[in-house]
Amino acid sequence: MDVRYTVGVNEYRRMSTQELRDAFLVELFEDGKLNLLYCEVERGIIGAAIPTKNSLSLEAGKELAADFFCQRREVGVLNIGGNGVVTVDDTEYTMENLDGLYIGRGSESISFASVDAGDPARFYLVSYPAHKEYPTRQAKKADANALHLGSVEDANKRTIYQYIHENGIQSCQLVMGFTALETGSVWNTMPCHTHERRTEFYMYFGLDENTKVFHMMGPGDETRHLAMSNEQAAISPMWSIHSGCGTKAYTFCWAMGGENQRFDDMDHIAIKDLQ
Repeated sequence: MDVRYTVGVNEYRRMSTQELRDAFLVELFEDGKLNLLYCEVERGIIGAAIPTKNSLSLEAGKELAADFFCQRREVGVLNIGGNGVVTVDDTEYTMENLDGLYIGRGSESISFASVDAGDPARFYLVSYPAHKEYPTRQAKKADANALHLGSVEDANKRTIYQYIHENGIQSCQLVMGFTALETGSVWNTMPCHTHERRTEFYMYFGLDENTKVFHMMGPGDETRHLAMSNEQAAISPMWSIHSGCGTKAYTFCWAMGGENQRFDDMDHIAIKDLQ
């Protein structure tokens, strides 16, 4: 498990492009491996598992000082690849493309497998500390709370699929889902916002090799960008906006944790005030 330490807003103002990428951009997907990144902010963990010939187990590691990964944690999973299976304490959950799964605190054994090693599952994981046990539950795209937002005129027509949230799958603090932009739309989260009470991870996927998403970050009065490729994630601390503009339509998984689970807890920044 890699560890990424906090970068504050004052440090951010003096950073080069490469320093920003080293601090906030994360690459985790690797065939046949399960990779994890422990983030000091909110003690969030993000990870990726691509099981091929063998299944992959989610272990605590010395960083958690725990007997098993979910001893004091909860986990959200999104499969962005081929069909797979997540086994939680001897219960198997068949995961098709864009299926989600919430794994509750106290789950002792967690492993990931692919149905076809030639078309492996690609599991994206987000975890936060949990103070209470909630049951493990699976989410299908058809079961998600779908919010249709934006317009073609503003180049931001999109659908937000909410899986783990206060009116859906229950959790302690994790909120998770994904957003899909329609063809011809390239902007997400504009006007933008911060939320001082929570931090967030964005993971962009479904991009071809000639597509980039410019992930906007920083305080509203001093913005920067990260040029993101397929299956890269961005850490978004509480002081940073998190908007994106792509060279074509794209999809991304969003997940957050912190003081509350209100999806609309946002401190909006007017477009005219951005710098």
